[in-house]
Amino acid sequence: MSTPVSSQNQPNLRIPGPVPLPDDVLELAGSQMINHRGPGYADMLDRMTKNLKTVFMTKNDAYFITSSGTGAMETAIVNTISSGNKVLSIIIGAFGERFAEIAEAYGGAVTKITFDLGQAADLDKVRETLKGMSDVKAVIFTHNESSTGVSNPLEELCAVIHEESDALILVDAVSSAGGVPIAVDAWGIDVVATASQKSWISPPGISMVTFSDKAWKAHATSTSPKYYLDVQQYEDYLKIGQPPFTPCLPAMFTLEVALQSMVDEGIENVFGRHHEIAQHTRDGAKALGLELLPDPKFASNTVTAIRLPEGLDGKAFLAKVNKDHNVILGGGQKALVGKIFRVGHMGWVEKSHIDEALKAAEETLKSMTS
Repeated sequence: MSTPVSSQNQPNLRIPGPVPLPDDVLELAGSQMINHRGPGYADMLDRMTKNLKTVFMTKNDAYFITSSGTGAMETAIVNTISSGNKVLSIIIGAFGERFAEIAEAYGGAVTKITFDLGQAADLDKVRETLKGMSDVKAVIFTHNESSTGVSNPLEELCAVIHEESDALILVDAVSSAGGVPIAVDAWGIDVVATASQKSWISPPGISMVTFSDKAWKAHATSTSPKYYLDVQQYEDYLKIGQPPFTPCLPAMFTLEVALQSMVDEGIENVFGRHHEIAQHTRDGAKALGLELLPDPKFASNTVTAIRLPEGLDGKAFLAKVNKDHNVILGGGQKALVGKIFRVGHMGWVEKSHIDEALKAAEETLKSMTS
């Protein structure tokens, strides 16, 4: 990859997305536009679709949509849920809450099970809740809750849902896909939603979804109003090698290269690399005498949430790290504002980036507590 961003006098951006981009990717994002109705785009789209399916370990359909990750989450809901359908929403943080809000906006009869911030979903509680429900249309949840640095046990969660119901499984994998294994077919996931600005080393602008046969059957009976996010439009245009609407070409250019690079590297190697840098971050925080927010066995491999000392002004801490060290850390959200800081380590990241960020945190904490 290219020279680290910090050596170019650019901030060391360590938030959980959008991720910093190396020079070669930045140059690619600035490429001249092409005809998105022409043969060149069709060839690119074909390669990208095949590679995306490889990363997701699926034979299911896959689509690229010009939107943020929230657009992918809404795509999952609007194409499978009708007003009045029962939906079980498993919530472990801010983005799980958002997924539930989207389902409610389309008239879903949403039952929520909420777990304490910093905790993963308890499988026994999910099982018990499903046993007490009938005719559940879908179970929705966030795989990797970037607001808390917690990664749900996806394979085990899917197994429980399949054992106790015939519900669709709709997964927000915005901050996990591309960095953490998601075996769509083996685990029986119906829709996965993700976005370009996370582990995919691309700018914001493109979301991606997978769509199972079971999800297509739900689409056939869904009465939710839809147009721009109607997955049928993306399927129809895919057949002729086009997007239904003008795509975010800069993000598509970089995504094509990112997907091919992941396949060439080997997806297991990509996942292993993310685990290694995540462990380096966790070990570094521990060496500073700091505690993780989550139980280490559920700690995310794409973002680490670290507790701040009791009574410290968290907002002032983040501002001082930025001002004094040119490092941008993520803060807490909602109830965690001022209580934690987050270090993103997805996509293109080197140990030197993490070491610089943790050193900045250490020196700032010393100056604020001395």
